[in-house]
Amino acid sequence: LSGAGLRELPAELAALRHLRTLALDGNELLEVPEALCRLPRLAHLYLGRNGLQGLPPAFARLQSLRCLWLEGNFLARFPRALLLLPDLRSLQLGDNRLARLPAGLPRMAGLRGLWLYGNRFEEFPPALLRMAHLRVLDLDRNRIARFPDLTCLSALRLLSYDHNPVRQPPHVGDAVRLVGDGAQEFMEARQERLQSLRHQEDAEEEGAEAPPPAPGD
Repeated sequence: LSGAGLRELPAELAALRHLRTLALDGNELLEVPEALCRLPRLAHLYLGRNGLQGLPPAFARLQSLRCLWLEGNFLARFPRALLLLPDLRSLQLGDNRLARLPAGLPRMAGLRGLWLYGNRFEEFPPALLRMAHLRVLDLDRNRIARFPDLTCLSALRLLSYDHNPVRQPPHVGDAVRLVGDGAQEFMEARQERLQSLRHQEDAEEEGAEAPPPAPGD
C-alpha cells in the first residue's frame, strides 16, 4: 500500500491476524490507527514519509515486530512505545526532528541497526554508548561536533557520520567501517598498521618455531 494516498485505514485491518509485512510508506497518515496495533504477527512495518508526530501507547503490543521504518516523518521525540519492543532489530528514524534519545534506549537489547541521519542532534546521544549489541549506526547529516571514544561498542561494524561538523574521524574499534569526512584516509592508515602488526607477529612466530642451531654451527 505504498504511495496510495491513504489518510486512514479501515478497522477491518485488525482481522488480518497472520499478516507479517505491511508497507504504508509514502501516504498521508497523520497517526497510527488502532487497528494496526492489533496485528500480533506483524514483523516488518514501513511507515516512512507520512505525517506522523508520534506513536500511540498501543504500538507496544506489536511484540513480533523486527523491522520498523519511520523515516521522513515529524517525530520530535523518540516514541516511548518503542522501548517496550526489546526484540526489534532494525529501526529507521532518519529525516525526523529528534534532538535527543531516552536514557532507557539500552532496554532495546535486540536492536542491531539504528538509522538517525537527518535529525537535529547537536551532541552524541550518551545512551548509545550502552548499546553494546549495535552493529550499524547512521548519524549522517546532524550537528554533532565531537564524538566520544566508541571502542566500547564492540559489536559495531558500520558507523556513518558524514555531514557533521567533526574535525577528525571518531575513535572506533578496528573492525568498524567508517563513512564520513576523512574516513578513507583513516581506514587506509589503520589497514597499514594492522598489516604491520600481522607481519611482526608472523616474524615472531617463525622465530619461535625455528630449530635450535646444531652443535658446531
